[in-house]
Amino acid sequence: MEDAVGMAWIHLALAGVAEVVFVVGMKLSRGFERPAWVAVAAVFLLTSVGLLTLVAKALPISVAYPIWTAAGIFGSAIVGALAFGEAMSMPKLVGLTLIVAGVASLRVAA
Repeated sequence: MEDAVGMAWIHLALAGVAEVVFVVGMKLSRGFERPAWVAVAAVFLLTSVGLLTLVAKALPISVAYPIWTAAGIFGSAIVGALAFGEAMSMPKLVGLTLIVAGVASLRVAA
């Protein structure tokens, strides 16, 4: 069982990365105008959800889903700032910090 839980955390991390790639693909698809990016977004969405489904077998969904969601939020905000020049204001940084703190508390509770 220990191995299953360890793999679940790895799968959860990969699901979070796939979620961010999905969001970037959506952005680059320009509202479904660029089919190749739509395909990238679709593949990574299915990958992310598929991995989350595997994770749910070993971890409580009350822990797995919020962490998956937070990974998407945090990763998307970072990529948005670095790759797309989106503003990283103090309120946004505070919000992201609170998300990370909340997720850290879930990890400890798991």
